[in-house]
This record gives sequence, structure tokens and C-alpha cells, in this order.
Amino acid sequence: MAAVSETAVDISSAMITAPTPLADWVVIAPVAVPILFGAFLLMVRHHTRVHAVITLCALGLTFVANVLLLGRVLADGPVVMTMGRWLPPFGISFTADTLGASMALVGTLVAIVCALYSTRDIEAVGRRYGFYPFMLLMMAGVGGAFLTGDIFNLYVWFEVFLISSFGMLVLGSEERQLDGAMKYGVLNLIATTLFLIATAYLYGIFGTLNMADIAGKAGELRGTAPLTTLAMLYLLAFGMKAAAFPVNFWLPASYHTPRIVTAALFGSVLTKIGVYALLRTLVMLFPPERAMLSGLIAWVAAATMILGVMGALAQTDIRRMMGFVVISGIGVMMAGLALGTVEAVAGTVLYAFHSMLLMAALYLLAGIVNEAVGSYSLREVSGLYRSHPLLAGGAFVLVLPASGLWPKVLLVKASLDAGNGWLAFAILASGILTTIALGRFFILAFWRQGPDAALQGEVPVVGYVVLAALTLPVIAIGVYPEPFIRIAESAAAGLIDPSVYIGTVFPAGATP
Repeated sequence: MAAVSETAVDISSAMITAPTPLADWVVIAPVAVPILFGAFLLMVRHHTRVHAVITLCALGLTFVANVLLLGRVLADGPVVMTMGRWLPPFGISFTADTLGASMALVGTLVAIVCALYSTRDIEAVGRRYGFYPFMLLMMAGVGGAFLTGDIFNLYVWFEVFLISSFGMLVLGSEERQLDGAMKYGVLNLIATTLFLIATAYLYGIFGTLNMADIAGKAGELRGTAPLTTLAMLYLLAFGMKAAAFPVNFWLPASYHTPRIVTAALFGSVLTKIGVYALLRTLVMLFPPERAMLSGLIAWVAAATMILGVMGALAQTDIRRMMGFVVISGIGVMMAGLALGTVEAVAGTVLYAFHSMLLMAALYLLAGIVNEAVGSYSLREVSGLYRSHPLLAGGAFVLVLPASGLWPKVLLVKASLDAGNGWLAFAILASGILTTIALGRFFILAFWRQGPDAALQGEVPVVGYVVLAALTLPVIAIGVYPEPFIRIAESAAAGLIDPSVYIGTVFPAGATP
């Protein structure tokens, strides 16, 4: 019988030998917590009365984890945790930088507010059909997409939140919901297929899926590999997911069909993941290719913002109007992508923060208006200023900053500095038209003379609470923008110069 060898094997060159510090686990908490609590909700699926409370607790813990994570990133730089003990790029890494951590934090805040409003919006049937497990699974996918450092796992987390979003979209099984879900599903599956094709193509070229590894190797392969083709594929795939022109028609055809709390989550969070993915791939991984495509991206941005807001002006259904406002905002954010400077990308990131908060507030405002009047049609809604003056005051505050003053100041200045005066004009024009569109909503729904207050319903206290929770940070961005601008500039600088990001994933002495 052969003796068992006692020779020690050195695995330090291939595997992580030191235990993971406890503080590093915070990077996966925004993903792990929603998944664990979502699984628990399935275990107590027959006790749907407690689902909302459990979901709020889960999202509260996730929010705390995101606050801790962003604080650590701002203090110490990107935080990395690699799964399975294999060193990157073979081990799958979660890499939280300023962009990912801040987007995850704002998205979780929106989810908490929406979960609070869902206690009124989601009835017993919706709870029984799994709204809250779907919501937690979706937020796990959102957190994973913002925090992953592996581009294939970005695709995986896209699939996670898309699958759960399908369930939320058809909740109720009404004919219009199924119609909207079909349009939403088909277009997103096409975009996902393009994403997967691009990622397979990328792996064939680079032999790796780790984003830090790709960013480090891209310079060596530039000129010998078709990186512009890769960048174009990602632009098309993520542009479709973000609802950029001309592949934006699915959004206004589907986002008005689900429950209003679902529309608020989708319109505020999910479309921003498409913008995030564009920034991550085109600005960080393929900057020369982005510069080559900048003219095309600028025209797409201008068309998206102008046609989107013109669609909003043409609507009488409040939910469809909000969908077109979402599209217009995507165009504004893509303007920063086209310019590619630190100031421009910072404007895009800051506008993303603003838009996530504002669009959630506007969708929930539409739901509160429907509760008071029983309709989403501007032909039927009127007189809310007289019957609900406090609600009118909140709506007026939301309509005023709808154009996103400070992000657009950054974007306009960056456009003028780059000699793109026409793009600056498009940004300003879209802001003016957005204010007109939402001002029209306010005048018709609140200021126009309507029926007696006795003919309108009461606004629940939770309605005022959720509006205040979203309006206050919107006001903070407008009144005291400096800390938000600093975070946005830090995120932009980390994308444009990813050396710190790469050095965190591959410390000195480690060979990718």
C-alpha cells in the first residue's frame, strides 16, 4: 500500500489563503440579505399578512449594509471579495467602487419607500401571488448588478431581476398587464441575448470575464482585436435595456400596466441599471471605442431626451406620461456618456441619483392621485388643490426640480467645454419641456377647478410619508448639492481612471 505523501503544497499562488476579514463581508450583504429573506418569505407563504413587515426589515438591513459599504469605499477605496478562495480572475469577484455602492444605496432607499406604499397598493391576492418575494429577489439582482466585478455575473444578475420583474409585472393577470408583460419580455429578452452574445465574444477575445482584468488587458489588444464591434454590441444591448432611442418603445407600452408601486420601482431603478452598465463597459473598459462612437451616442442621447419629453406632452394618462419622462431622462444621462469627461460622467451619475428619487416620487404621486379621484386620466382628474392642499404642495415641490438643475449644469458646461453647443441646447430644451409637461400635469390635476372635496377620497397618511421620504433627498440635492457632486465626481474619476479599481482586485505582486 502506497504511503500517503505529507509534502506541503503551496497554494498561495492560486488561492486565497488568508481568512476573509469580517468587514469585507459587507460587500455581499446587499445581495445576500434580500435572497435570504426572500427564501424565508417562501417558507411562510401561507402567512402573507407578515410579508410586508418582513420585507421592510430586510430592505432596512440592506440599506444599512449599503451605507456601511459606501462609507468604507469613500474612506478606503474599492472593496473586493472573491468567491471560492480562487484568486481573481479565476475566482468571481464582487468589487464595490463609489459608482456601484452609491447606486445600490439610492436604489435600496427607493425600494424601502415603495415597500412602505405597497402596504396599501398590494391587496391580499397580490401578496398571495408572491409580490414581496419577487420584490426581494429583484432587489438582490439590482444589488448584484451594481456590485459585481465580473461581466458574466452582471448578465446573471440582469437575469435575476428580470425574472422577478416578470412576476411583478403580471401580478393580477389582467389583460392589459399580460399585454404589457409580453412587450416588456420580448424586447428585454432580445437585449439580454445581445448582451450574452457580446459577452461570449468578449471572452473569446480576452480569455477572462473579470472587469479589472479586461480593463488592464484592453490596451494590449487594441489594434489587433475588434473592440469597436464589442463596444457597439454593448451599446445596443444596454441602450435597449435603458430604453434609449430608437429601441425605447417597449417602456411606455408596458410600464403603465402593473400596480403603481411596481411601475415606480421599474421606472426609477431598473432603467438606471442599463445606464450603469453603459458607463461600466464603455467608459471603464473601452474608452477609446466610446470616443469613436461618441458622435453616435450624442445624437442618440439628443433624440431620446427630446422625443421622450414630446411623448410626455402628448399624454393624458398620468402613468404613460411618467414613462416618457423616464425615457427623456435616459437621454440626458447618455449625454454624459457621449462626452466622456469627468465632469460629464459626474453629471450623469448625479442625474441618475436625482432621477431614481424623483421618478419614484412622481409614480407614487400618480398612485395617490388615483386613490383620491379614482382615475389616472388628466381628463377626469381636477380640483385637488382645493380638496388636498397638502398633497398639492408636495406635488408642486416635485414638479419644480423635475429638470434636475445641478446635474444639467454639469452636463451643459461639459458640452460647451467640448464644443458641443447643440448638445447643450438639447439638454436645456429637454429640461424646459419636462418642466412644461409636469407643469401641465400639476395645472390640470391640482389647479383646474374640479368637483367638491366631498366627492373625492382621502389621501392616506402613508401616502404623505412616502412622498416626504423621497421629496426631502430631492430637495437636498437641489439646495445643498456639494456632497452629492463630490460622490458623483469620485465615481466618474474611478471609471475614467480605473487604476485604483484594478490595483484593488490585483494588488501589487499579483499577476492577472
